[in-house]
Amino acid sequence: MCPRYIEPQNLTRVSEFFLTGLSDDLELQPLLFGLFLPMYLVSVLGNLLIVLAVSSDPHLHTPMYFFLSNLSLADIGFTSTTIPKMIVDIQTQSRVISYVGCLTQMSFFMLFGCLDSLLLAAMAYDRFVAICHPLRYLVIMNPRLCGLLVLASIFISVLVSQMHNSIVLQLTYFKDVEISHFFCDPSQLLNLACSDTFTNNVVMYFVGAISGFLPISGIFFSYYKIVSSILRIPSTGGKYKAFSTCGSHLSVVCLFYGTGLGVYLSSAVSTSPRKGAVASVVYTVVTPMLNPFIYSLRNRDIQRAMQRLLSKII
Repeated sequence: MCPRYIEPQNLTRVSEFFLTGLSDDLELQPLLFGLFLPMYLVSVLGNLLIVLAVSSDPHLHTPMYFFLSNLSLADIGFTSTTIPKMIVDIQTQSRVISYVGCLTQMSFFMLFGCLDSLLLAAMAYDRFVAICHPLRYLVIMNPRLCGLLVLASIFISVLVSQMHNSIVLQLTYFKDVEISHFFCDPSQLLNLACSDTFTNNVVMYFVGAISGFLPISGIFFSYYKIVSSILRIPSTGGKYKAFSTCGSHLSVVCLFYGTGLGVYLSSAVSTSPRKGAVASVVYTVVTPMLNPFIYSLRNRDIQRAMQRLLSKII
């Protein structure tokens, strides 16, 4: 709560913020460094392998794998926005981030997070067309439509990111320069504002609707139609074959939105911002790291493409 009478500082004159990180215990820092560095490398290399495998194999030049390669690129960007800075902070024992650096990190975090959500919705639509309209699949999901869906996702993500930036830039006063997180979390920074937050909250709800509610609604509608179509298939083998084509995507959707919802609920229940920061590790690090494993373990086409790619490299 901001005092009634205060000699506030102008936010535009702030040169840096302080990130509290995951733990203040110095003995835990080597453990955190040894944990997050391999996880980050596995995440980047795994998603990069997906991109290279899809681009190098002509058999994978289909709408589903086109969206998958773009999702992998978004995951690389999403995890690279926060984790390298945290790893450097652990190694250097410095948790200071400049105002420009904080704004930049927040902007890319919103961009890639929203892009992930929209690409998952586009992939759900692709699975809906493949299962509910198989004979017209290649006609509907033509290269032009696929490219437009990806470009629209990028455009909306940039718009959402810039809308959020405009909110932060309008903040005039702040309570503290300490952010209770390991990165510049948008909600944490907005909590530091001493100005009237009504307009900010309205815009934030609008941003949340674009980046969260609309993609989730599209995914639910697509899978409602998919399940209805699968249930009409008479044979058990046919049902299993149809559902197996969207099993990987459904797993990633549940992981992405499930962890995000878990972080939101844990933050709402817990009074400690540090616990919310620990929970955020799941969707900022673990989810992008597991996505390549989910698609490669459940998809023989990806497995064969990776084997051919690795054999060429070796």
